[in-house]
Amino acid sequence: MRSILATKTIGVMGSGTDEHIGLANELGTLLARLGVNLLTGAGRGVMTSVSRAFTKSKRTRGICIGIVPCVSGDRTVPKEGYPNPSVELAIFTHLPKTADEGTHPLSRNHINVLSSTAVVVLPGGKGTASEVSLALKYERPLIVYAPEPHLAHSFPKAVRRATTIQEVHDFLRPLVD
Repeated sequence: MRSILATKTIGVMGSGTDEHIGLANELGTLLARLGVNLLTGAGRGVMTSVSRAFTKSKRTRGICIGIVPCVSGDRTVPKEGYPNPSVELAIFTHLPKTADEGTHPLSRNHINVLSSTAVVVLPGGKGTASEVSLALKYERPLIVYAPEPHLAHSFPKAVRRATTIQEVHDFLRPLVD
């Protein structure tokens, strides 16, 4: 079995409130099948649903990693609700900024993006948009998975889109082999 460090890590970013269960289930299952590590922001919404699908899928390698923010004012305490129950390796940080402050230097989003071989984005709001902008800034391979165009309207038009899980697979395959 390959070590966790030799296994590629795919970051999944998306809504912290809406689970987008259908998309997240497909994506979590695909990532488990590809034998990669899954990295999320360790919270609710898409982070929970993709982590749950990934950890419940049969896999030969790869773990579910969550980058955990702290509460403002006490950098030793994780933000409430973090990590979600499906995270297998929680990385606790001293970084309190999230959501619309996602590009701030004290946001864990930098770690999320920089620790990922590639980033797959599911529908989300301002926090997700900040992760997209960081992925572009740090030149990480990036794809938005949203079968319905209105679910990806808040992301730059130049970002590659996938409307099927097969397109996501085709995007990731050469990056993880």
